[in-house]
Amino acid sequence: MDVTHDLGHPVIDADNHYYEALDAFTRHLDPALGPRCVQWAEIDGRKYHVVGGKVSRAVTNATFNPISKPGCLSDYFRGNPNQVNPLELIRDHEPIRPEYLDPVARTKVLDEQGLAGCFLYPTLGMLYEEPLKDDPEAVCLTFRAFNRWLAEDWGFDHEGRIISAPYLTLADPAWAVDELEWVLGQGARLIVMRAGAPTTTTGRRSPFDLMFDPFWARVNEAGITVVVHAGDGGTSSNGYAHDGFAANFRGGGDFRPTIKSFAIEQAIHDYLLSITLAGQLTKFPNLRVASVENGAEFLGDLFRKLRSQAKKMPGYFTEDPVDIFRRHVWVNPFWEDDLETVVDQMGADRVIFGSDWPHIEALPHPLDYLPETKPLSPADRRLVLHDNAAELATLQPA
Repeated sequence: MDVTHDLGHPVIDADNHYYEALDAFTRHLDPALGPRCVQWAEIDGRKYHVVGGKVSRAVTNATFNPISKPGCLSDYFRGNPNQVNPLELIRDHEPIRPEYLDPVARTKVLDEQGLAGCFLYPTLGMLYEEPLKDDPEAVCLTFRAFNRWLAEDWGFDHEGRIISAPYLTLADPAWAVDELEWVLGQGARLIVMRAGAPTTTTGRRSPFDLMFDPFWARVNEAGITVVVHAGDGGTSSNGYAHDGFAANFRGGGDFRPTIKSFAIEQAIHDYLLSITLAGQLTKFPNLRVASVENGAEFLGDLFRKLRSQAKKMPGYFTEDPVDIFRRHVWVNPFWEDDLETVVDQMGADRVIFGSDWPHIEALPHPLDYLPETKPLSPADRRLVLHDNAAELATLQPA
């Protein structure tokens, strides 16, 4: 059945993922650089990535084979109505599917899912800048190799339907400009970054420091969308919980809620607040920033802070900073967020749909999201489900 037919318009899922091939980080990396960057190790019969010389346990199954089924935790994120231990849900494994690794197979699945297209992001790739941060050169070497793997296996624009975002880091300002030029030359229509302050050879700096202006100027000129996707942003728990990213659930008495559950929302709140306070959206008026898989509950607090600063520093902003924010930022709510509230806050033309498929936190089937859109008018629903994403995937040179 053509599930988009009842809507009267196509749907683009702005948050999909691949699972990285075994050699995604190493195929285009000099093996001699492995100890500084990424290499494999086998421990007690299980393969792990060694990142910057340290075993990474960010995910317990870095080969993704077997892998938990898409959306197996969807009920848990709806409030766990059946009071099921999430560990039991993620233990339901299956062999890795071809569509997680191959664009031709993925295109067939898009047809089955009733999707016109999707935006595709890393899985492990969103986690590895943080553990490498103390070696900025290794960060750049790692992601240069990674982006060449991505271009080779997926391409940055597969048949106009699968738009894969190369990963950019600001660990080296000159590298960032060079890599941006390369991905633009390869046909990239999006780039993806983490919500975190990069560590450079001169220390940790705001992404909106003057030293990065050449990068942001080129982004502005090219008119390419910057997707800030959930990942390991290095957000500190300040002693209230163990730091370090772990995309799993710990069993036994050690599994309990902590403030780490809110690290992703804290990271994007600080990133988007900072980009606005720094005047970046006024300095570079062609910037388009999309927040993906970071939720939207931070918006009310962020808007209050922006308006409070505007009152305390009259004249600093040329207009209401919330209006500046809304002009340049698009938000993908968590699928369990209240969509109507987010549309009221941002405007329907600044909200995008993303299912997180095929991750464990995803919707089992992307268009399971359609009931959430019922409160919207048909015109607003089309913006959220298709038009806004289509606009973001189109370069708009200055």
